[in-house]
Amino acid sequence: HFLNVLTAILSLTGEFIKLPDPSIEPPDDYKWKWFGNALGALDGCHVDVSVVAADEGRYRNRKQDITTNMLGVVDWNMKFLYVLPGWEGSASDSKALRYAMRNDRQDAFVIPHGKYYLVDAGYTNGPGFLAPFRSTRY
Repeated sequence: HFLNVLTAILSLTGEFIKLPDPSIEPPDDYKWKWFGNALGALDGCHVDVSVVAADEGRYRNRKQDITTNMLGVVDWNMKFLYVLPGWEGSASDSKALRYAMRNDRQDAFVIPHGKYYLVDAGYTNGPGFLAPFRSTRY
């Protein structure tokens, strides 16, 4: 029930949340000077949930907690630009991202050409995403 209510609320996001204009320059902040074409960052977040016993296997994450996985995208000021809730805890962050970017979705997450989002090492480097190299200390 909670996820249905949350999904209904988030269906209004197009009315209230706008993705950044890619022509806008990043803030004049030393943290961003190396990321000129970055629009922000994204990651998955696990939220504890209660589900019926029959569904616990799908919602059990790699740490054995019962959670739902939610994709969140933020701008330079850590304001949410896009949220995709409702994935079972067993779903990977990259699976939720691939679903968010599907062309057949009305609210598909789209990254303008030549721009990118910072991601953690759980994602792969590619067009639109900049991840750190694994096993490299920064």
